Amino acid sequence: MKLVVVSAGLSVPSSTRLLADRLAAAVRRQADADVEFVELRDLAVEIAQGLTTGFPGSALGAAVDAVSGADGLVVVTPVFSASYSGLFKSFFDAVSGFDKDALAGTPVLVAATGGTPRHSLVLDHALRPLFAYLRSVVVPTGVYAASEDWGAEGLAERIDRAGAELAGLMRPLVAEPTGAGRAEEPVVVPFAEQLAALRGE
Repeated sequence: MKLVVVSAGLSVPSSTRLLADRLAAAVRRQADADVEFVELRDLAVEIAQGLTTGFPGSALGAAVDAVSGADGLVVVTPVFSASYSGLFKSFFDAVSGFDKDALAGTPVLVAATGGTPRHSLVLDHALRPLFAYLRSVVVPTGVYAASEDWGAEGLAERIDRAGAELAGLMRPLVAEPTGAGRAEEPVVVPFAEQLAALRGE
């Protein structure tokens, strides 16, 4: 399985990247996944060029391909003006602009960092609606980390819970064979087919 982690932190070191690292580790504790990081800071120029020309540069194209081909996504943004950063939004505008179905059915764990606990609602008021629009499957637990949360009680538990939820959605459903085939290998049902069945497609 492939886990892609998108970090929109701007500084080095970055609390946004730190949270991304911890969330990726939490997923990997629950699922055997290869992890690829996408640092949006390094793609800022290509994102702007891609949005204005309609064509991705090589680095942006590789990032879009990684996100589009992921079995699960962890997305982390710093909070600016009570919402996700412009760089974060521009990247996902580019992803959906190049392929409107790129994230359809993809499990996504949303997370954000900020200087104050007052912005924790960014998860429900900004991030969840964005990925619902992109037709992703957002895990129930989002993770917001304010400056005072680092080292405080509760953050590690939220990270572990969110990581386990994403890992659970990334794992293929194993269906028991029926009839004479019970001695055979279990049948693995891809997540996209599980989702289509739930939708009645």
